[in-house]
Amino acid sequence: QVQLVESGGGVVQAGGSLRLSCTASGTFLSILVMGWYREAAGKQRELVASITASNRRSYTDSVKGRFTISRDIHKDTMYLEMNSLKPEDTAVYYCNARLDHDVGYQDYWGQGTQVTVSS
Repeated sequence: QVQLVESGGGVVQAGGSLRLSCTASGTFLSILVMGWYREAAGKQRELVASITASNRRSYTDSVKGRFTISRDIHKDTMYLEMNSLKPEDTAVYYCNARLDHDVGYQDYWGQGTQVTVSS
């Protein structure tokens, strides 16, 4: 059974920083892609950043230059370093991972972690 466990959310003032972590556990062959999504109140869930097995990274425009995604392949863990946070970054952040199994790949979601940025 695969689980994605997130940590690192919290409340921070505008201009502050937070670091989110997401660790995959269970049985799988490899991690193909990992990403962070966020869902603000009344809005659709959006992709914030993603990182592939080959370390290719992508970001949504609103976080470019402020957020950095990275991963530790030995720990099956992904990080999101968030700097210069703005109130509009307030949302529940979800970890997503596409994992390779011997019968194909499957997508998994973490439970979500709240990030609140006060003005």
